[in-house]
Amino acid sequence: QVQLVESGGGLVQVGGSLRLSCAASGFTFSNYAMSWARQAPGQGLEWVAGIYSDSSDIYYRDSVKGRFTISRDNAKNTLFLQMNNLKPEDTALYFCGKEPTHRVIFVSEGTRAEYRGQGTQVTVSS
Repeated sequence: QVQLVESGGGLVQVGGSLRLSCAASGFTFSNYAMSWARQAPGQGLEWVAGIYSDSSDIYYRDSVKGRFTISRDNAKNTLFLQMNNLKPEDTALYFCGKEPTHRVIFVSEGTRAEYRGQGTQVTVSS
């Protein structure tokens, strides 16, 4: 079955950087778009970034544009999220998700990705 294991989170000061990774298994990774989402304490899941299966198209939510970079290595079945210039409002549990097709499909509340991992905690201190 689909397995997604996030890692790379931690405690960082304002302005710092982190690189999140997501190891995928149980499906043909290169055939599916992927997304990152986050959940802050007491808040709902918030989509952050998405990437097509072949990396031909990439999307970000406005609040992370210019600071976050999503990428993937299809040979290693791994998704990444490089986060720079981190802010306190980036503090959240971060999840990677598998989209249902090769492209990112947007719906009113985000995308159609399924988020099955445990997440990795990112805490930005001021």
